[in-house]
Amino acid sequence: MTLFHRRDFLRLSSGGLLLPVLHNKTLAEEKSPFSPFTVGIQSYTFREFNLEQTLKKFKDLGITNAEFYRGHIPTNSTPDQVKTILKLCGEYGVKPVAFGVERFTKNTDENKKLFDFGASLGIKHFSADPDPDSFDSLDKLVAEYKISIAIHPHGPVGKGNRHRWWSAENILEAIKDHHELIGTCLDTAHLIRMAQLDVHLDVAKQVKLMGKRNFGLHLKDHDNKKKTDVIFGTEGGGLKVAEVLKALHEVKFSGYIAIEYEANPKEPTKDVEACVKYLQKTIMELNK
Repeated sequence: MTLFHRRDFLRLSSGGLLLPVLHNKTLAEEKSPFSPFTVGIQSYTFREFNLEQTLKKFKDLGITNAEFYRGHIPTNSTPDQVKTILKLCGEYGVKPVAFGVERFTKNTDENKKLFDFGASLGIKHFSADPDPDSFDSLDKLVAEYKISIAIHPHGPVGKGNRHRWWSAENILEAIKDHHELIGTCLDTAHLIRMAQLDVHLDVAKQVKLMGKRNFGLHLKDHDNKKKTDVIFGTEGGGLKVAEVLKALHEVKFSGYIAIEYEANPKEPTKDVEACVKYLQKTIMELNK
Protein backbone atom coordinates (compact mmCIF):
# COMPACT_ATOMS: atom_id res chain seq x y z
CA MET A 1 0.00 0.00 0.00
CA THR A 2 1.46 3.35 -1.00
CA LEU A 3 0.83 6.59 0.83
CA PHE A 4 0.78 8.82 -2.24
CA HIS A 5 0.05 7.47 -5.72
CA ARG A 6 2.03 8.63 -8.74
CA ARG A 7 -1.11 10.05 -10.34
CA ASP A 8 -1.57 12.31 -7.30
CA PHE A 9 1.85 13.83 -7.89
CA LEU A 10 1.05 14.31 -11.57
CA ARG A 11 -2.04 16.21 -10.46
CA LEU A 12 0.09 18.25 -8.12
CA SER A 13 2.61 19.13 -10.79
CA SER A 14 -0.20 20.27 -13.10
CA GLY A 15 -1.65 22.57 -10.47
CA GLY A 16 -3.79 20.20 -8.41
CA LEU A 17 -3.42 19.75 -4.68
CA LEU A 18 -2.92 16.41 -2.99
CA LEU A 19 -3.08 17.21 0.70
CA PRO A 20 -3.70 20.20 2.93
CA VAL A 21 -0.05 19.93 4.00
CA LEU A 22 0.91 21.01 0.49
CA HIS A 23 -1.08 24.24 0.56
CA ASN A 24 1.09 27.33 0.27
CA LYS A 25 4.26 25.29 -0.09
CA THR A 26 7.06 26.79 -2.14
CA LEU A 27 8.53 24.85 -5.04
CA ALA A 28 11.69 24.27 -2.99
CA GLU A 29 9.68 22.77 -0.13
CA GLU A 30 7.77 20.51 -2.52
CA LYS A 31 11.11 19.14 -3.75
CA SER A 32 12.22 18.42 -0.20
CA PRO A 33 13.21 14.77 0.40
CA PHE A 34 10.64 14.83 3.23
CA SER A 35 7.75 16.16 1.12
CA PRO A 36 4.87 16.43 1.82
CA PHE A 37 5.90 16.65 5.49
CA THR A 38 7.64 19.50 7.30
CA VAL A 39 10.57 17.82 9.05
CA GLY A 40 13.05 19.30 11.48
CA ILE A 41 15.05 18.33 14.55
CA GLN A 42 14.37 19.07 18.22
CA SER A 43 17.51 20.98 19.15
CA TYR A 44 17.60 19.26 22.57
CA THR A 45 19.16 16.40 20.63
CA PHE A 46 22.32 18.55 20.48
CA ARG A 47 22.08 19.89 24.02
CA GLU A 48 25.82 19.48 24.60
CA PHE A 49 26.53 21.93 21.75
CA ASN A 50 26.00 25.68 21.51
CA LEU A 51 23.52 27.25 19.13
CA GLU A 52 25.88 27.86 16.22
CA GLN A 53 27.40 24.39 16.50
CA THR A 54 23.88 22.96 16.48
CA LEU A 55 22.88 25.00 13.43
CA LYS A 56 25.95 23.73 11.59
CA LYS A 57 24.94 20.16 12.39
CA PHE A 58 21.44 20.85 11.08
CA LYS A 59 22.90 22.17 7.84
CA ASP A 60 25.27 19.20 7.47
CA LEU A 61 22.30 16.86 7.99
CA GLY A 62 20.25 18.65 5.34
CA ILE A 63 17.67 19.86 7.90
CA THR A 64 16.09 23.28 7.35
CA ASN A 65 13.50 23.38 10.17
CA ALA A 66 14.00 23.43 13.92
CA GLU A 67 12.13 23.06 17.14
CA PHE A 68 14.40 24.91 19.53
CA TYR A 69 14.56 24.56 23.29
CA ARG A 70 15.50 27.18 25.85
CA GLY A 71 19.01 25.81 26.28
CA HIS A 72 19.79 27.09 22.79
CA ILE A 73 17.54 30.14 22.73
CA PRO A 74 16.74 31.56 26.18
CA THR A 75 13.12 32.64 26.54
CA ASN A 76 14.25 35.90 28.18
CA SER A 77 16.20 36.94 25.07
CA THR A 78 15.86 40.63 24.27
CA PRO A 79 14.41 41.75 20.91
CA ASP A 80 17.92 42.57 19.68
CA GLN A 81 19.18 39.16 20.78
CA VAL A 82 16.30 37.47 18.94
CA LYS A 83 17.18 39.42 15.79
CA THR A 84 20.79 38.25 16.08
CA ILE A 85 19.65 34.67 16.62
CA LEU A 86 17.35 34.79 13.59
CA LYS A 87 20.15 36.22 11.49
CA LEU A 88 22.39 33.34 12.56
CA CYS A 89 19.64 30.83 11.75
CA GLY A 90 19.29 32.41 8.33
CA GLU A 91 23.00 32.05 7.66
CA TYR A 92 22.67 28.29 8.18
CA GLY A 93 19.37 28.03 6.33
CA VAL A 94 17.39 26.92 9.39
CA LYS A 95 13.87 28.14 10.17
CA PRO A 96 12.38 28.06 13.69
CA VAL A 97 8.97 26.40 13.39
CA ALA A 98 8.38 25.39 17.00
CA PHE A 99 9.74 25.82 20.52
CA GLY A 100 9.58 23.76 23.68
CA VAL A 101 8.87 21.89 25.76
CA GLU A 102 7.50 24.81 27.83
CA ARG A 103 5.34 24.81 30.95
CA PHE A 104 2.27 27.06 31.02
CA THR A 105 0.25 27.99 34.11
CA LYS A 106 -2.93 29.95 34.87
CA ASN A 107 -0.80 33.12 35.06
CA THR A 108 -1.80 34.87 31.83
CA ASP A 109 0.86 37.58 32.14
CA GLU A 110 3.65 35.00 32.29
CA ASN A 111 2.08 32.96 29.50
CA LYS A 112 1.83 36.09 27.36
CA LYS A 113 5.56 36.70 27.76
CA LEU A 114 6.21 33.27 26.25
CA PHE A 115 3.80 33.95 23.39
CA ASP A 116 5.48 37.32 22.71
CA PHE A 117 8.80 35.50 22.61
CA GLY A 118 7.39 32.84 20.29
CA ALA A 119 5.93 35.47 17.97
CA SER A 120 9.30 37.24 17.80
CA LEU A 121 10.91 33.97 16.68
CA GLY A 122 8.20 33.43 14.09
CA ILE A 123 7.17 30.01 15.39
CA LYS A 124 3.76 28.43 14.83
CA HIS A 125 3.78 25.91 17.69
CA PHE A 126 4.78 25.53 21.32
CA SER A 127 5.35 21.97 22.45
CA ALA A 128 4.05 22.24 25.96
CA ASP A 129 3.47 20.79 29.41
CA PRO A 130 0.58 22.99 30.56
CA ASP A 131 -0.91 22.89 34.02
CA PRO A 132 -4.48 21.55 33.97
CA ASP A 133 -5.80 24.93 35.15
CA SER A 134 -4.00 26.88 32.39
CA PHE A 135 -6.43 26.25 29.54
CA ASP A 136 -8.74 29.24 30.09
CA SER A 137 -5.69 31.49 29.79
CA LEU A 138 -4.34 29.57 26.80
CA ASP A 139 -7.68 29.73 24.98
CA LYS A 140 -7.31 33.50 24.68
CA LEU A 141 -3.62 33.47 23.78
CA VAL A 142 -3.76 30.87 21.00
CA ALA A 143 -6.66 32.81 19.47
CA GLU A 144 -4.74 36.08 19.62
CA TYR A 145 -1.31 34.86 18.47
CA LYS A 146 -2.36 31.98 16.20
CA ILE A 147 0.38 29.87 17.83
CA SER A 148 -0.74 26.40 18.85
CA ILE A 149 -0.21 24.72 22.19
CA ALA A 150 0.93 21.17 21.40
CA ILE A 151 0.80 19.12 24.60
CA HIS A 152 3.74 16.77 24.93
CA PRO A 153 3.30 13.45 26.79
CA HIS A 154 6.23 12.22 28.87
CA GLY A 155 5.25 8.67 29.80
CA PRO A 156 6.73 7.08 32.96
CA VAL A 157 8.27 9.50 35.45
CA GLY A 158 9.68 7.02 37.98
CA LYS A 159 8.49 4.97 40.97
CA GLY A 160 5.72 3.43 38.89
CA ASN A 161 4.11 6.79 38.17
CA ARG A 162 3.17 8.32 34.85
CA HIS A 163 3.29 11.89 33.64
CA ARG A 164 0.08 13.92 33.90
CA TRP A 165 -0.08 13.96 30.09
CA TRP A 166 0.61 10.41 29.01
CA SER A 167 -1.76 9.54 26.16
CA ALA A 168 -3.99 11.00 23.46
CA GLU A 169 -7.02 9.86 25.47
CA ASN A 170 -6.23 11.77 28.62
CA ILE A 171 -5.11 14.87 26.68
CA LEU A 172 -8.31 14.89 24.61
CA GLU A 173 -10.42 14.61 27.73
CA ALA A 174 -8.73 17.72 29.15
CA ILE A 175 -8.92 19.89 26.00
CA LYS A 176 -12.20 18.81 24.41
CA ASP A 177 -13.99 22.02 25.44
CA HIS A 178 -11.10 24.34 24.64
CA HIS A 179 -9.78 26.19 21.60
CA GLU A 180 -9.03 24.06 18.54
CA LEU A 181 -5.43 25.37 18.53
CA ILE A 182 -4.79 23.43 21.73
CA GLY A 183 -3.74 19.90 20.79
CA THR A 184 -0.68 17.69 20.90
CA CYS A 185 2.92 17.17 19.99
CA LEU A 186 2.90 13.42 20.56
CA ASP A 187 6.28 12.00 21.49
CA THR A 188 6.54 8.54 19.95
CA ALA A 189 9.23 7.31 22.34
CA HIS A 190 7.35 8.37 25.45
CA LEU A 191 4.22 6.65 24.14
CA ILE A 192 6.32 3.50 23.62
CA ARG A 193 7.80 3.87 27.12
CA MET A 194 4.34 3.49 28.66
CA ALA A 195 4.78 -0.26 28.11
CA GLN A 196 7.17 -0.12 31.07
CA LEU A 197 4.01 0.48 33.15
CA ASP A 198 2.21 -2.31 31.27
CA VAL A 199 0.22 0.24 29.24
CA HIS A 200 0.65 -0.59 25.58
CA LEU A 201 -0.13 2.33 23.28
CA ASP A 202 -0.29 2.00 19.50
CA VAL A 203 1.45 5.16 18.24
CA ALA A 204 -0.39 5.28 14.90
CA LYS A 205 -3.74 4.90 16.67
CA GLN A 206 -2.79 7.70 19.06
CA VAL A 207 -2.14 9.95 16.06
CA LYS A 208 -5.49 9.02 14.50
CA LEU A 209 -7.28 9.67 17.78
CA MET A 210 -5.91 13.23 17.96
CA GLY A 211 -7.03 13.88 14.38
CA LYS A 212 -6.89 17.56 13.40
CA ARG A 213 -5.43 18.44 16.80
CA ASN A 214 -2.04 16.95 15.93
CA PHE A 215 0.22 20.00 15.63
CA GLY A 216 3.62 18.42 16.08
CA LEU A 217 5.31 15.07 16.51
CA HIS A 218 8.56 14.18 18.25
CA LEU A 219 9.71 11.24 16.18
CA LYS A 220 12.02 8.97 18.13
CA ASP A 221 12.30 5.29 18.93
CA HIS A 222 12.97 3.62 22.26
CA ASP A 223 14.20 0.24 23.46
CA ASN A 224 12.22 -0.52 26.62
CA LYS A 225 14.55 -3.32 27.72
CA LYS A 226 17.68 -1.18 27.50
CA LYS A 227 15.73 1.97 28.39
CA THR A 228 17.42 4.09 25.76
CA ASP A 229 16.55 5.78 22.49
CA VAL A 230 17.61 3.86 19.39
CA ILE A 231 18.04 4.57 15.69
CA PHE A 232 14.90 4.10 13.62
CA GLY A 233 14.53 0.57 12.29
CA THR A 234 17.04 -1.07 14.61
CA GLU A 235 16.53 -4.10 16.83
CA GLY A 236 14.81 -3.45 20.14
CA GLY A 237 12.89 -0.39 19.04
CA GLY A 238 9.12 -0.22 19.07
CA LEU A 239 8.45 2.48 16.48
CA LYS A 240 6.79 1.67 13.16
CA VAL A 241 7.70 4.77 11.19
CA ALA A 242 5.72 3.92 8.05
CA GLU A 243 2.54 3.30 10.06
CA VAL A 244 2.92 6.63 11.84
CA LEU A 245 3.41 8.49 8.55
CA LYS A 246 0.32 6.82 7.09
CA ALA A 247 -1.66 7.87 10.16
CA LEU A 248 -0.46 11.47 9.76
CA HIS A 249 -1.54 11.37 6.12
CA GLU A 250 -4.95 9.99 7.11
CA VAL A 251 -5.63 12.86 9.54
CA LYS A 252 -4.39 15.46 6.98
CA PHE A 253 -1.52 16.49 9.24
CA SER A 254 -0.20 19.98 8.50
CA GLY A 255 2.11 20.42 11.48
CA TYR A 256 5.79 19.56 11.91
CA ILE A 257 7.76 16.41 12.60
CA ALA A 258 10.79 16.92 14.83
CA ILE A 259 13.32 14.10 14.88
CA GLU A 260 14.61 13.79 18.43
CA TYR A 261 17.32 11.55 19.86
CA GLU A 262 18.23 11.57 23.54
CA ALA A 263 20.99 8.92 23.52
CA ASN A 264 24.71 9.69 23.07
CA PRO A 265 24.35 13.38 23.97
CA LYS A 266 28.10 13.99 23.74
CA GLU A 267 28.02 13.26 19.99
CA PRO A 268 24.75 11.95 18.54
CA THR A 269 25.37 13.15 14.98
CA LYS A 270 25.97 9.79 13.28
CA ASP A 271 22.93 8.27 14.97
CA VAL A 272 20.78 11.25 14.00
CA GLU A 273 22.07 11.03 10.43
CA ALA A 274 20.94 7.40 10.33
CA CYS A 275 17.49 8.46 11.57
CA VAL A 276 17.28 11.20 8.94
CA LYS A 277 18.18 8.76 6.16
CA TYR A 278 15.72 6.17 7.44
CA LEU A 279 12.91 8.72 7.47
CA GLN A 280 13.79 9.95 3.98
CA LYS A 281 13.87 6.37 2.68
CA THR A 282 10.53 5.55 4.30
CA ILE A 283 8.85 8.62 2.83
CA MET A 284 10.32 7.86 -0.59
CA GLU A 285 8.97 4.30 -0.47
CA LEU A 286 5.53 5.50 0.59
CA ASN A 287 5.53 8.04 -2.22
CA LYS A 288 6.13 5.42 -4.95
